[in-house]
Amino acid sequence: MKLLLALTFCVLAANASEIRENGENGWYVPQADGTFEWMDKEVAESYLEAHAELEGRSVLNPVTFYLYTQSNRDWAQEITASSSSISNSYFNPNNPTRITIHGWSSSKDEFINYGVRDAWFTQGDMNMIAVDWGRARSVDYASSVVAVPGVGEQVAKLINFLRDNHGLNLDTTMVIGHSLGAHVSGYAGKNVKNGQLHTIIGLDPALPLFSYDSPSKRLSSTDAWYVESIQTNGGSLGFLKPIGKGAFYPNGGKSQPGCGWDLTGSCSHSRSVIYYAEAVIADNFPTMRCGDYEEAVDKSCGNSYSSVRMGAVINAYMVSGDYYVPVNSEAPYGYGN
Repeated sequence: MKLLLALTFCVLAANASEIRENGENGWYVPQADGTFEWMDKEVAESYLEAHAELEGRSVLNPVTFYLYTQSNRDWAQEITASSSSISNSYFNPNNPTRITIHGWSSSKDEFINYGVRDAWFTQGDMNMIAVDWGRARSVDYASSVVAVPGVGEQVAKLINFLRDNHGLNLDTTMVIGHSLGAHVSGYAGKNVKNGQLHTIIGLDPALPLFSYDSPSKRLSSTDAWYVESIQTNGGSLGFLKPIGKGAFYPNGGKSQPGCGWDLTGSCSHSRSVIYYAEAVIADNFPTMRCGDYEEAVDKSCGNSYSSVRMGAVINAYMVSGDYYVPVNSEAPYGYGN
């Protein structure tokens, strides 16, 4: 009998050790065909560390910047961190600056750029800078992850140059990134010198191959004066634990209404961008203050609305904590007034 109990214990222990917890002891890594492959944490960290050393010696991480203003809102000016480029552009230091950054398998032509750009143009003239980073289009997700720190450094280099030479005001500068682009935003914030970015908006920051326990290697709440995260596919493509100083959980943060089965999570993942653009235009996402993120996920934050609205500019001056956000299954997604 004792032998049987011992064998049973060993089997249970072995099975327990094999339990896969996404983001804890490994990750389900997205593949180009829409499937996922499990990668143990030790294997993933060894891979990233080895390739990071090669990345440090690589120049194959192209990043291009495209400027849009009300004067050229339908066509882009490619800009670089040089005085001749900026002086010959429509960049205006008297206007707020918004920098948008796409995620994996995307480009400058994605909604994170044109949708958010059009949304902000409803609020007045802006320096809207779209970041296009070629390594995001690698079929190998891990290769794109390795490129993230270097892309963030290049974004910071442009910000530092504009601040030092062309009057960019960090207090009116916001970086908005989706998925891997959210972590690029974090690295940009970490590398800004002689000041601090005012705001970073992380739109469903990517979970695969990023650890919550390593804030120096992902978007962190300290990467700007205020960091807001809008988390819509938590535990799958995005983080479930709170990333921002203000963390918002539409529909509880795991999946979004109107997305159907959404087996890959891509619909829920992209809703963070759609919600944010709507929030900029309409300021129509009331929220409920939660005691912690688990209450937000469980949708157990009570029935009383707070004074906070997801995506509002004034959040930078009043928000800290986790918020549940009720949403509709179709546009307009916000509950309005």
